[in-house]
Amino acid sequence: MTILNPLFIFMCLTLNNKELYLYNSLYKLINAIIYGSLYINYCYNNLYIFKNIKKKGDIFTLVTNDISISQNTKIKTQVHTVTAESMRLGILLATVGGFLDAYTFICRGGVFANAQTGNIVLLGINIAKGNFRQAFMVLLPILAFILGAIVCEFIKELTSPSITLVTGSERIILIIEIIVLITIGFLPDTVPDIFVTVVISFVCSVQICSFTKLVDSPYNTAMCTANLRSACQSAYAAFRKKDKKLTIKANRYIKIVFSFITGGALSGMLTLSLGGKSIWFAAMILTIALILFTIDDFRFRNSDF
Repeated sequence: MTILNPLFIFMCLTLNNKELYLYNSLYKLINAIIYGSLYINYCYNNLYIFKNIKKKGDIFTLVTNDISISQNTKIKTQVHTVTAESMRLGILLATVGGFLDAYTFICRGGVFANAQTGNIVLLGINIAKGNFRQAFMVLLPILAFILGAIVCEFIKELTSPSITLVTGSERIILIIEIIVLITIGFLPDTVPDIFVTVVISFVCSVQICSFTKLVDSPYNTAMCTANLRSACQSAYAAFRKKDKKLTIKANRYIKIVFSFITGGALSGMLTLSLGGKSIWFAAMILTIALILFTIDDFRFRNSDF
């Protein structure tokens, strides 16, 4: 967890004792919630895996919702799961998505930086009214979102990242997000809201385009409409068909939706207390996500597979 030390140093230098205590308490609370739910999920998955081992001749096949592995004579129970599609990362990213939406709404002009549908509608309304200056201001977050998508695809195409300690486009993108959010936290309140909103729209676009799959299903880390629809559809299908796989799928989407709500609630409390500096908490969550990537990759590379 030494990667978090710079964030704590920033907080100690900038926040007073009361604010620092609040930050520390909320950090411990979110850690307890995340790791507690992940531990329960881990125990459940282990039980589910060993219920689905099948033997045919000398071949053991292990089949779950997420993986299918065949091994001769023995089974390796340590299975590498793609971190970019894992449930735990989805929870963290959805929390950040809700946090950033609430952050821009509360202290940066009353807008939602993630949802460009509303901005596109406002663009049309302002053009119709002849309010071209306001239309231009609404257009800026849309352009930032487009730029974020382009940058994300460019990073994915990189075959040899210039940062040797980082392998994989997802981790590069997480590092970019962390740096941007930490920088925003240092900006004074006198900085125009539109500047911050545009930058956060860019960050959200990069995140949305980078992390599009939750285990075996599409999802969105920064907006909840599609996730809520998928949760309802999966829950209804699971109820009608009595299908355990659909039940698991519905539970995943429900967790993502509640993570988004949790992020919004945390942002509401922190932003009202700390103002613009509260965005460092989102950077802290993304740092945890980056640590997960590093640990998972290290364990996989040093396993006996």
